[in-house]
Amino acid sequence: MCGAPLAPGARFCVRCGALAFPAAANADEIALSGRQRVQISAGALSLRELLAVVESGVFYWRQRLERADGVAREQAVAAIKDLSQILDNLATQIAQGRETIRITGRLPPRRRAPRPCPLCGRGNRQAARYCMACGAPLHPGQRAEPSRLPARRLAIAARTDRGAVRPVNEDTVYAGEFTAGHSSIGTLLVVADGMGGHQAGDVASSLAVATLKQALTDALNASLPEDDQAWHALLRGAVQEANRQVYAQARADAARRGMGTTLTVAVVTETRAHLAHVGDSRAYLLNPAGVTGEGSIWTQLTIDHTLVARLVDIGQLTPEQARVHPQRHMLYRSLGTDPVTEVDVLSQALAAGDVLVLCSDGLVNHVDDGELARIVLETPGEDLACERLIALANERGGQDNISVVIARISRVEGLA
Repeated sequence: MCGAPLAPGARFCVRCGALAFPAAANADEIALSGRQRVQISAGALSLRELLAVVESGVFYWRQRLERADGVAREQAVAAIKDLSQILDNLATQIAQGRETIRITGRLPPRRRAPRPCPLCGRGNRQAARYCMACGAPLHPGQRAEPSRLPARRLAIAARTDRGAVRPVNEDTVYAGEFTAGHSSIGTLLVVADGMGGHQAGDVASSLAVATLKQALTDALNASLPEDDQAWHALLRGAVQEANRQVYAQARADAARRGMGTTLTVAVVTETRAHLAHVGDSRAYLLNPAGVTGEGSIWTQLTIDHTLVARLVDIGQLTPEQARVHPQRHMLYRSLGTDPVTEVDVLSQALAAGDVLVLCSDGLVNHVDDGELARIVLETPGEDLACERLIALANERGGQDNISVVIARISRVEGLA
């Protein structure tokens, strides 16, 4: 591919990351940008292949260093320093005979829920007055009939912005209701961040969202899921159909070859949110009363499918370093780049005061998690909160398209 010499037995080029023997590719090897591949199988990461990718990053930044000056030169020096430390650590582990490293995904902390609901049995915070799952009152000896449960209101806003640098907005957002007859099934929230040359990213993200909506509509018109597992199967199927459509278009049109998109989805029902996720867009849960056992007002519900996120997981980078790392956009999982993709799914009980936030990485690259939570919770109105977040990201550089969807859950006054 690039002409660089290979060590005996090498499967990947240390300069460009290309496969030494393309025929050796298999389903466990995930393509990254720049023709690089990393093997992620059964939750384990190949240290030798990771070493090759990091070495290619050092080579890239050394080239930049030779041509750069001023701030760009300082950025290249910092990148080489960070990557060199990772190289030293990986090389030491390989020298000790270690070939793979286990990936432990960072699962979001769950609510502490010691108080059971007398109606549905779900756990709740000790001071809760109503069950976060079914809304039943938690007063001793009192039971509520399902027909008399407190009604909830969902206030929603969705915004997307081109940013300060990109010529085209390749993000797609959506927020809307699913209904069956005169009854509401739930509210669909989606953020998709497209990628690809020749402005194909916007095609990928819009096609993925349109396909997802149609697949969910068809499935929900046929039958309603009865439990979390049924919602998970429904969402997986819809996301896989979106993946097939994007992949087919990318293969059919040479100008769109390699296009893809992230996809983060939430279906909000009366008592729960059911989520599906691929890529590095994110979903957060916020509540001023706290959402974790430690009392934090925010938690990230999704896991970034990026190489840098995995380096944080195995202790090679801190979260602060990951935010500015030059390879932070290297996805190992996305929609449209492979015939089949793995989909993360989860369900989250909702309580009054909860806020769901879905966003693309164009926001979190410039606004940290604590800032995001404070702005959303302290700003009166979801539309204004979206505008403030986008304005802040643009003020700090706006290097990418910026998208955010906010859904705030509250009880209808007089019915709680």
